[in-house]
Amino acid sequence: MEPVTVLLCLVVAVADGDTLTVRCGMPGNFETLKVRLNAIDAPELGQAHGREARRALSRFCFETIAEVRPRTSDRYGRTVADVQCRGADAGSELIRAGHAWVFDRYSKGYGHLYPLQSEARAALRGLWVDPNPVPPWEWRRPSR
Repeated sequence: MEPVTVLLCLVVAVADGDTLTVRCGMPGNFETLKVRLNAIDAPELGQAHGREARRALSRFCFETIAEVRPRTSDRYGRTVADVQCRGADAGSELIRAGHAWVFDRYSKGYGHLYPLQSEARAALRGLWVDPNPVPPWEWRRPSR
């Protein structure tokens, strides 16, 4: 089994409901990374519930020390990673609270997120208060 790199980083910004900026390393030798949470997709800022998703991620992670486990990078150069804040997985917490969807396209190995999403949907939490919320990947499609 391949070892997983874990970076301890300070969360210095929250761009939206699934993207953080973190500062890792030692004083005088910091590296700043833009990090996309793995396996989830939160509403865009201009979309219904987008600002709520950003606020939720900010409340959970902003100005905390996060454990960042890089998995890959995306086409925008962001590090795609699993991120733990306050001892819990940020993606799982956003799904549980109804602030994001499981991103089916990138969810291999993240089957544990689906029951959290079903629970949030059944409880009408977050974006699930809308009878037919539009997933961000569909919302973005017309602009391509």
